[in-house]
This record gives sequence, structure tokens and C-alpha cells, in this order.
Amino acid sequence: MHVTAIIAAGGSGTRAGGGIPKQFVQLGDGRTILERSVAAFIEHDRISEVVVALLPETPVDLGRAIASGRLRTAIGGARRQDSVANAFDAVSPASEVVLVHDAARPFVSHEVISRAIDAAAAHGAAIVALPVTDTVKQVTMEDGRRVIAGTVPRESIFLAQTPQAFQRAVLAAAVSLGRGGAEATDEAALAELAGYPVHIVEGDADNVKITTAADLERARARALPAAIARIGTGYDLHCLVEGRSLIIGGVEIPFERGALGHSDADVACHAATDAVLGAACLGDIGGHFPDTDPRWKGVSSIELLRQAVALIRKEGYEVANVDVTIILERPKIAPYLPRIRDGLAGALEIAVDCVSVKGKTNEGVDAVGRGEAIAAHAVALLTGNHF
Repeated sequence: MHVTAIIAAGGSGTRAGGGIPKQFVQLGDGRTILERSVAAFIEHDRISEVVVALLPETPVDLGRAIASGRLRTAIGGARRQDSVANAFDAVSPASEVVLVHDAARPFVSHEVISRAIDAAAAHGAAIVALPVTDTVKQVTMEDGRRVIAGTVPRESIFLAQTPQAFQRAVLAAAVSLGRGGAEATDEAALAELAGYPVHIVEGDADNVKITTAADLERARARALPAAIARIGTGYDLHCLVEGRSLIIGGVEIPFERGALGHSDADVACHAATDAVLGAACLGDIGGHFPDTDPRWKGVSSIELLRQAVALIRKEGYEVANVDVTIILERPKIAPYLPRIRDGLAGALEIAVDCVSVKGKTNEGVDAVGRGEAIAAHAVALLTGNHF
């Protein structure tokens, strides 16, 4: 079934603030209200095409949507019904169901769109709407004061949303009636005037229309990218041998033996690197800096950690904090901990108070306990904003 969505974006109202039509105001994710509304339909698997009604010379960039080949624009009119009529002229002849949606409703869901399509296909015309939950009072004015004239059964009251959906012939009749002089606030009302029953399907409380400055502030907050946290762990172990420098966190510690490895064998950096990469699901240190590659021969592991941080940043993450535990019998590393923390913090590009480093012994147990090896454990927390 060929389905077209018309998005009415020709309004010039600025009640939401910003001095420009509200549909061109940016929300918290950097996209405009209109861009989010268009995306909801372009990305829907049952929408064949989208037609956006715009006033000439409006500040809009729909390049990505246009590039999809499923979007075209039409000239907006003085009234909503004029904009929709112009857009209807641009609808593909193959279209069987046409939806009409307000650009100012950027949070319409996939499910709501699907319900509207199904209802129109089955009944000819349908709108999504919400039942009223509060008691409804009808009011008259007496001496300049509001006075209740009666209580309206709330079971019969619904709050209309968009999209409104129509079989092509039904919307054609509604548009023709509007062009003939009939006026209405929406296409459903024109369809009613044309003699077609309009069905109600379940709306969504989140499918809000942005009208006022307060609405806009709530929408901006809602559209902020979702902050997420990712945790990774790392572990490293090296033999201690004579003739090697003992490097921990980029700090050379005086000792008769050092860690054996392809690089400088800095267990603190290696464990931290694995923790950072692991949190972002980017593999491990051996995959990025293999010991078979001569580029990493004798390299400072602080540099490897810096490169790992660059990799996770490309994925939209930042390091929040790292906790490293160094395990060795000798020498005691307590005097060097401030410098080790400084070195790690610099490579991780975070504050020193976000880096913890602890020294532990293995109480004489196994190779580490016998002083034959050095090991390290690390935990890293990453944060990021993802749409």
C-alpha cells in the first residue's frame, strides 16, 4: 500500500519564542522541530513519501530527508487547509492513504502512525485522539464572570491530535470542499462536512503540540540526548627481569628489575587501556597495538592510553573516572602514587581526582607474591550522549 504523509509546516506563529516560526526552532538534540517531525515519517517503514508544505524562503534544511528520495516540498498557504491542499496536489497518483500531520508535533511515535494508517485503510478517515480524563464543564459569561452552565459527559470528549489519516478519495473530497469556501481547523472537520464518518484511534500523551514558550522548554529538555554510562575492566601481568626499567603509570621507579614486554610493559597503562577500550566495546590493547608490530617496540604505554582515549571519543564517549590496583611485592610504590596518578590523568584527559591508584601485595602467593611478576587491575567508567 502506497502511503503519503503531508506535514503542514507553513505557519508563521512565534508564540513559542525565538522570533522565528516554531517549527524551525532547535530542540535539545540540535535538530529543529520540523526535522524531528519529518524524520518520524521518513524512517517509518510503511510511509512511501513525505510532502512538506512550507512558506517560501523559510529557514529549513531537510537535505538528508530530500536525499532519501522520499521527500518533496510544496508551497504553504495562508491557512492550514490551504497548505494541506497545496501539498495534496503534490501527492503521488499511486498514493492510497494520505496522512496529515502538524510539524509542531515532533514526538509522534511509530505506533501512533501505524494505528492511523490502519484505521484509514479500514474506515476511510481517522484521527488519533486522547480521551479526556478530567471532568469537563461548559461555561458561560455572566456579568463578566465565568459561570458553569453544565457538565459535559467526559466519555464523549476526545482531544484531537495528528496525524489524521484518509483514504485518498476522502481527503480529495475534503480538500475540494475547502477550496469551495468551507473553513475548518483541520482536515477531519472538512471530511465531516463532506459527509464522511471520521473514526477515532488511540493517541499518545507524549505526542504533544508545541505552542507556547513553556511547551518549547519542555520539548528541548525531552529531546536532549540520552546520557549513558559504560563500565569496562582491564587486567595486565608481566614478568620482572633484570635489565629492564620499571615503569608504572609513565613513572620510572628505581628497582633492580623491570617488567618484560614489547612496549615499556607499563601494567597500569595496559590495564587502564583495556578497561577504557572494553567499556566502549572496542576490543583490547592487543588488537589495536599488537606486539608483532614494530611500531610499538619500546613505546611508552602512556601514548597507547592516549590513543585509546582518542578512539573512544570518536564513538561519543568520555572517560569519567578510572580505578587502578597495582599488585607487586617490591618496591613499595606509595611514594610514587601522586606522580602515577598525574601521568594517568594526563593521558586520560581527566582531572587527577578522577583517577585512583592503589598498591597491593600478593602476600607471598604465586609468581607475583614471590616477586617474579607485577600485575594490575583497572576499572573505567565512560559517559556519553547518544540519540
